[in-house]
Amino acid sequence: MKILIIEDDHNVAGYVAKGMKEAGHVSDTANNGKDGLFLASTEKYDAIIVDRMLPELDGLTIIKTLRGAGNPVPVLILSAMGDVDDRVKGLRSGGDDYLVKPFAFAELLARIEILGRRSTMLTSQHTETRLIAADLELDLLTRKVHRNGKSIELQTREFNLLEYLLKYKGQVVTRTMLLEAVWDYHFDSQTNLIDVHISRLRKKIHDQEGNIIKTVRGAGYIIEDSF
Repeated sequence: MKILIIEDDHNVAGYVAKGMKEAGHVSDTANNGKDGLFLASTEKYDAIIVDRMLPELDGLTIIKTLRGAGNPVPVLILSAMGDVDDRVKGLRSGGDDYLVKPFAFAELLARIEILGRRSTMLTSQHTETRLIAADLELDLLTRKVHRNGKSIELQTREFNLLEYLLKYKGQVVTRTMLLEAVWDYHFDSQTNLIDVHISRLRKKIHDQEGNIIKTVRGAGYIIEDSF
């Protein structure tokens, strides 16, 4: 991922940039809002980390300007302003996530990588109209599902669940990823919601050809081209 860090505290900016590099990501930094907005507007980034209080131009103005220009780049607000009203204002200004200082880098990294995955998924939606695994096919335009030529009727949540699994075909998808992507839950709900819906989905799409959704014990689920 290529990440832009807009942060006027040199220690924080350096710490985040170093951590991102160690995690295999590339980052640019700007220590004021004006330079940050210029980079965000002229370069292609997978995600942006921005402080709220910045010299020359504040973080929320940067976000509003990007959104006003139709730039959908995921933005995580990193700020010492941690009251509920501050967080709500940040998210309503166009931020995708909000993390309060002081923070653990592991949490920051996890949140940024989640935003990056969502961005990639949204981009792929514009280029792919059909998702296929073995004899199972999902059409994003008509929202129809077929297996071995037979039509399968799915509820909206079941369709979204299958769509997400197919977009990560060949990769293990965790329950947390599914909760965030399909139900928009950003916390550990300690629920069997995923298991119940996976069970229902399996009953509808599995036939004598084989089970296409496989459980990876202790990790999550995976769809592969082979049964």
